[in-house]
Amino acid sequence: MQRDCFDSDMELFRDSARKFFQKEVRPHHEEWREAGIIPREMYKKAGDMGYLCMWADEKYGGLGLTDFRYEQILIEENAAHGDSGFFITLHSRLVGPYIKNFGTDEQCARFLPDCISGEKILAIAMTEPQAGSDLSAMRTSAVEKDDHYVLNGNKTYISNGINADIIIVAAKTEPDNPYGVSLFIVEGDMEGFARGRNLKKMGMKTNDTAELFFDNVKVPKENLLGSPGQGFIHLMQGLAEERLIAAVGNLAGANEAMRVTKEFVRERKVFGKPLSKMQNTRFKLADLDMQIDIAQQYIDNAVAKINAGSLAPEDAARIKLFSSEVAGRMVDEGVQLHGGAGYMDEYPICRMYQDERIHRILAGSSEIMKEIIARSILD
Repeated sequence: MQRDCFDSDMELFRDSARKFFQKEVRPHHEEWREAGIIPREMYKKAGDMGYLCMWADEKYGGLGLTDFRYEQILIEENAAHGDSGFFITLHSRLVGPYIKNFGTDEQCARFLPDCISGEKILAIAMTEPQAGSDLSAMRTSAVEKDDHYVLNGNKTYISNGINADIIIVAAKTEPDNPYGVSLFIVEGDMEGFARGRNLKKMGMKTNDTAELFFDNVKVPKENLLGSPGQGFIHLMQGLAEERLIAAVGNLAGANEAMRVTKEFVRERKVFGKPLSKMQNTRFKLADLDMQIDIAQQYIDNAVAKINAGSLAPEDAARIKLFSSEVAGRMVDEGVQLHGGAGYMDEYPICRMYQDERIHRILAGSSEIMKEIIARSILD
C-alpha cells in the first residue's frame, strides 16, 4: 500500500530506525524473552539515537520533534524489525508527556534530561486489583502531612514495573470524592516503595510487568504532579493519544502478521501446490488485506488530527477498537493458515498471536470503547 503521509526527512528517519532495530533489538529477542525483561542499557542506546521523548525541548536534551509521525515510524519499525516488549513509546509518549504537560519548570528540569537520555526509565501506575478502567474504584491513597504526602496502597499489571526509576502514581487525595485523584512522581529509591514479582504473561514476554507496593511512602510536595485533586482530568487528557498509540501498534502488528503468513503460504505445499494457490487462502487474505488497508487509512488520518489537536475521544475509541479487532482476526487466521506450525512457539505467528491478545484490553477494553462510541451517538 502506497502511503504519502511521510516526507523525505521522515523516510530517512525510518531507514535509520529500521537499522537500529535490526541491529540492536531483534538479534536479542530470544535472550530477552527467556529473561522476561529488556536490559536497561537498551534505553540508553535508544536515548543515544534520540528516540526517547523526541518532543522534548532542546534545553532538556530533546529534539523538539512534536510531529506524532516520528513516533508512528518507531512503532511500525519496531513491530517489523524489533521486539514487541521494547515498548519505548510507553516511556516517551504515554508517560513522559505528563511531566511536560503538568509538571513545573523545576520538575521538567529535574526529570526530563535523564528520561531523554535513557538514564531513567518511566512507568505510570493506575491499575489496581479492583480498579482497572473504573478509576473511581481506586483505593491507593495519599494523605497530606506538612511538607509531604503519605502514600499507601498497591498497583498491579504495571508495564516497566521492574525497570522503572520514575513512576507516576495515581492516588485518592479526596476520600469522599470518587474522582478526587492526584498524581505523584514516585522515585524508585523512596523508602516504603517496593516492587513485587515480574508477572508471567500470555504474550509480550520481554516487557517487564509488575506489582508495586506503597507502604507509608513519603512523597515530597514538590513531587505532586499537576493540580491536587485534578489527576483524573489530567489522565483523561492523554487518553486520545494513548488510544491512537495502541491503534498504530495494532496495525503494525497486523501488517507483520500478514507478511509472515504470506511468506508461509507461498512456501507450504498442499496436494501438490502452494497453499497460496488455494481459493480459501486467497479469499481469506484478500479480505484481511482490505481490512488492514482501511484501518491504516483511518489511522493515518487520525495521526493528522492528533498533530492538529483535533482528535476527538470517540474517534480515538473507534480506531482503537477497529484496529484491535482487525489485528485479532489477522493473527487468528495467520495461525490457522500455518496449520500445526502455527501452534508451535518457534514460529513468529504463534508469538504474534500471544502478543496481540492484550491489545483488545489495554488502553481501554473493546467493551469500554463501544460504550464511549455509544455515548457519542446516543446520549
